[in-house]
Amino acid sequence: MSGADPGTGSGDASRGLRAYPALPVWVVEDHQDVLPFIYRAIGSKHLPASNISFVHLDSHPDLLIPVNMPADTVFDKEALFNELSIENWIMPAVYAGHISQVVWLHPPWAQQISEGKHHFMIGKDISTTTIRVTGTDHYFLSDGLYVPADQLENQKPLNLHVILISPTEASNSWEENGEVASAKRLKLNTDDTASTASASASVAPGDPVQSTLRVKKEVQNTSAPNKAETLSECPASSSLRNSECQIRGVVKDVCQVLQKGDAYVLDIDLDFFSVKNPFKEMYSQTEYELLQELYHFKKPHRNATEESLLDCVENRVHQLEDLEAAFADLCDNDDEETLQKWASYPGMKSLVQLVHSLKTRMESPDYEMVHQAGLTCDYVELPHHVSTEEEIEGLIQSVKVLLKDIPKPTLVTVARSSLDDYCPSEQVDIIQEKVLNLLGSVYGTLDVHLDYSSTSSSL
Repeated sequence: MSGADPGTGSGDASRGLRAYPALPVWVVEDHQDVLPFIYRAIGSKHLPASNISFVHLDSHPDLLIPVNMPADTVFDKEALFNELSIENWIMPAVYAGHISQVVWLHPPWAQQISEGKHHFMIGKDISTTTIRVTGTDHYFLSDGLYVPADQLENQKPLNLHVILISPTEASNSWEENGEVASAKRLKLNTDDTASTASASASVAPGDPVQSTLRVKKEVQNTSAPNKAETLSECPASSSLRNSECQIRGVVKDVCQVLQKGDAYVLDIDLDFFSVKNPFKEMYSQTEYELLQELYHFKKPHRNATEESLLDCVENRVHQLEDLEAAFADLCDNDDEETLQKWASYPGMKSLVQLVHSLKTRMESPDYEMVHQAGLTCDYVELPHHVSTEEEIEGLIQSVKVLLKDIPKPTLVTVARSSLDDYCPSEQVDIIQEKVLNLLGSVYGTLDVHLDYSSTSSSL
């Protein structure tokens, strides 16, 4: 298959879809701002209303759900867009019936969900009318999103495929640091049964010093067994050829997913190529460790019963509600009496030391932001890997090999993620230039819209 071949599946004409004269590329700052352009393409019949595949290159899955949003909000698109943040904008489109397959392609330093195929249902919780899932990964449990299938109505299936992309030609410094055990080998899980995963977290856009950061929680990779794509057919004499051979395996896997859909969107977060954890610069190591204590998620046993999973979710919801209330109270009055009152709650003893530390460094701590930070570090640190030029170029080359051999998308969306410092501000422009050049080299003429500025252009 060639990257220049239009469409996927049965062909645009037979589905009554319109074709763009040139491939549209929408570049935004905050990732959730790409969704209106996807909806616009559905409305103009360039994308089908259902069975869309979504190929998502990012250092974070972005697969959470607005916790308290009524499920029916997805059917009022303007109301929906106002509810979304960078961590939770994909799943509402799944519940709305538009997206059926998600392929999350992630770099080596962001191995947060085990490679493989994950199948679960998303629907409307009968008791709360909010969107919930049957997924039992720690990712969903730690955010209180799990419910049993019999508690969901208007269920929609989601097929989530998680695949590691290694740099074609780059430094292996993340391996040397012990952050990733198998960065040189691309592992593809071909088992249809998803292994249990655990949750980690991340933060969201906004000035890290001036405004509250939205939450972007992610899933931590587990030690569940993976079936490694065999490298025996690849020439062992060259790491470059090995990397390209591994990407060929990814091509096959992605093409199998795309054949199930009627069209697909290619989505790229520039923090796929280099990513930071903004909170590492906002809080001291001691403060960060105290947040981890306060927000620690007590995981269920590996083979937990439905009753145990429900207890786990209930306990987690109560824990987060107490923490939110405590920091809201401290926003109004952070005197010692208020602090000691909340510190007497179970599991909240660390609050005293945390607040004292913050007040020695800041005249008036932003407690709302502290709470948002806590939500991202319940038991795993956020992905943090500022890439070298060689690593960035290596990932660019890997993505180029991939895109050349999979079908052409209907449209491309790109998120800069730089104002919140996910994608390092000193690197974002050069990464964006490389990505746009890459897209042009694979697909030819592009219709580029720089939505974060007032400029649009054709390349």
